[in-house]
Amino acid sequence: QVHLVESGGGSVQNGGSLRLSCVAPISAYSANTMGWYRQAPGKEREGVAAISPYGDNSYYADSVKGRFTISRDDNKNSVFLTMNSLTPEDSGMYFCVAYLLSGRWDNGHFKYWGQGTQVTVSS
Repeated sequence: QVHLVESGGGSVQNGGSLRLSCVAPISAYSANTMGWYRQAPGKEREGVAAISPYGDNSYYADSVKGRFTISRDDNKNSVFLTMNSLTPEDSGMYFCVAYLLSGRWDNGHFKYWGQGTQVTVSS
């Protein structure tokens, strides 16, 4: 069974920053697209960002471009999401994902999902 372990969520005020981390087993991490999704109460799950297997390409939802940065560290089998200028609209459960099965990164077709880490931004 593959476990992705997220950390770094928390509560911040409007305009604050957080850095999410996700550690994955080598079977899920190596040579696979990694990413982050989020879901707020009453809203659909949405793709936030993704990074290609070798880190040469990254992808972002329009709503987070210029504020969020995704990165990966192959020495730690980890992917990170640095979030700046947070707003209450960024609040939600953030999920680490690994191994894109098919199609676009934001279609939700990832093989592995973490349990999520909560991000709450207060106004």
